[in-house]
Amino acid sequence: MTEASKQRYLIAVGSNMRVPGIGGPRHVVEAAVAALATESLDVLAASPVIDSAPVGPSRRRYANAAVVVETLRDPPALLGVLQAIEHAFGRKRQGAPWRARQLDLDIVLWSGGFWLGSGLTVPHPRFRERPFVLVPAAQVAPNWRDPASSLTLRQLAARVS
Repeated sequence: MTEASKQRYLIAVGSNMRVPGIGGPRHVVEAAVAALATESLDVLAASPVIDSAPVGPSRRRYANAAVVVETLRDPPALLGVLQAIEHAFGRKRQGAPWRARQLDLDIVLWSGGFWLGSGLTVPHPRFRERPFVLVPAAQVAPNWRDPASSLTLRQLAARVS
């Protein structure tokens, strides 16, 4: 395949639990970013890790970052890779949403615009209201536009900060 067929994605990375052998949430996020690069993904940019308040019933603070990756994979194939990485970090997909988790990897934006399929919606449905996604995302892709609103990530981050 050619360079033109490569896709770019903005991935949100979050953790609010320790992972044995890795450490606390900040270390988990850093290790997850490194794991992305070992899965035939070109990591083009990674934000610094930030701390954020939890969403929902969890009381543990999160560590969050954003990463821009490039790959030949389509969105469902990339989702499979991300879920395999989450599983390797100990995540089990069961129970209540927004509970504490070792690792959360979400496709936020895709260079192809919109994707709606079984178990995957891109852009991520709630990213526009989440500072813990937008602040790091604006650091690595400030001029990337939300295909729904046409606003840049910098503009969206300014609205929620």
